[in-house]
Amino acid sequence: AVSLPFAVGQCGNQVGCRFWDLALREHAAVNKKGIYDEALSSFFRNVDIRSGDDGPDIYKGKICSLKARALLIDMEEGVVNEILQGPLRDVFDSKQLITDVSGSGNNWAVGHKLYGCQYRENIVEKLRKTAEHCDCLQCFFIIHSMGGGTGSGLGTFVLNLLEDEFPEVYRFVTSVYPSGEDDVITSPYNSVLAMKELNEHADCVLPIENESLFDIVNKINQMINSGKLGSTVKKNSLITSSTGSAKTLQEKPFDAMNNIVANLLLNLTSSARFEGSLNMDLNEISMNLVPFPRLHYLVSSLTPLYTLADVNVPSRRLDQMFSDAFSRDHQLIQADPKHNLYLACALLVRGNVQVSDLRRNIERLKPSLHFVSWNQEGWKTGLCSVPPVGHSHSLLALANNTCVKPTFIELKDRFMKLYKKKAHLHHYLQIDGMEQSCFSEAVSSLSDLIEEYNELDATKDGPRTNPSRLKIAV
Repeated sequence: AVSLPFAVGQCGNQVGCRFWDLALREHAAVNKKGIYDEALSSFFRNVDIRSGDDGPDIYKGKICSLKARALLIDMEEGVVNEILQGPLRDVFDSKQLITDVSGSGNNWAVGHKLYGCQYRENIVEKLRKTAEHCDCLQCFFIIHSMGGGTGSGLGTFVLNLLEDEFPEVYRFVTSVYPSGEDDVITSPYNSVLAMKELNEHADCVLPIENESLFDIVNKINQMINSGKLGSTVKKNSLITSSTGSAKTLQEKPFDAMNNIVANLLLNLTSSARFEGSLNMDLNEISMNLVPFPRLHYLVSSLTPLYTLADVNVPSRRLDQMFSDAFSRDHQLIQADPKHNLYLACALLVRGNVQVSDLRRNIERLKPSLHFVSWNQEGWKTGLCSVPPVGHSHSLLALANNTCVKPTFIELKDRFMKLYKKKAHLHHYLQIDGMEQSCFSEAVSSLSDLIEEYNELDATKDGPRTNPSRLKIAV
């Protein structure tokens, strides 16, 4: 089974670059003989480039030349060019790239309406070519940010395109949400316009907040600077500067932030790439965690947070790792799932962990978590035997939980501040096909979503009774 990632926009491609780099490191750590195996085939093709630019796929034997199964799309060339000049240049070729020079000017309408129409055929053609190389296409991944123009606009255009072209293939979206102090003034518009598309066309969305990533990286930096980690930070790692000394907090720690998101994707796809006693198919996540089509936003938490192969931290005790996954500090959005209502929860564990460890920890944590009355046993678990590089085990928790609601309320408030004044609207309305109704429809779609979470929250303190069963006449 193959997953096909799309990186769209600057943030999407920077995260994608970290993902491919870390994925290759992971496979290299396991695959010592350099054989093209099933694990590699889920995200990479093995190509004989001696017989031309796009040689035939080789399914057995030694690795010749690995090509990532991916499409990189950005309306500015900068980041994609960096990738092409960097250590991953041989993993991508020109057939997988779509770039322009002018960018989307932080304008959703430019990305969605203008570039969408302009590049539609090119994207469809490259999509079909890439999909032809996949024996069993399991799902699409889109990695993008919500605040800019290309990530939000063209990213959601690609999402719609995937639904049109491959309606039966699941669509997973990793969306990076801007913080309140974002330097893009129009980011609330872009985010809310993009949200409407995510509500309607995604199967699963993993929202991630820049603010949470920033806090996590600051915590790591504080540990380094306080000397608690001492000599455990590796020289030239991603959270230190090239001199090997710890970065100052003034620097925007994008590399380390992108690393955390890439790490989330590594853990999410580990079952598709490696063996395990309880492997979890990616489609099972949507099937088990999304009881209502629009409530498909999953809060992710990761432990240990420094699976970045950057910090030699002693391994967390297994039980502590499960506790961490439900604590505020480990959530990738500013949320507290423990004090909100769960619709369902998935635990994806990697490393030397037994099913009995999983069950014991679920039983231990259960009393402190509020599940909806009709899904008290709403747990989905996965066990992958290959741990992340440099660790004995790790855990990714995905919670369908009403704690995402404050993120959406805050986003709506920031949108309304601009929209009430009609500030910056003219930049959007001068784009062909963009009308003011797009804004009112987008904010009403977001309001409906918030209302659905409100209705669930209203049931939270009700009695924990079992719903009445269907009576079947015999």
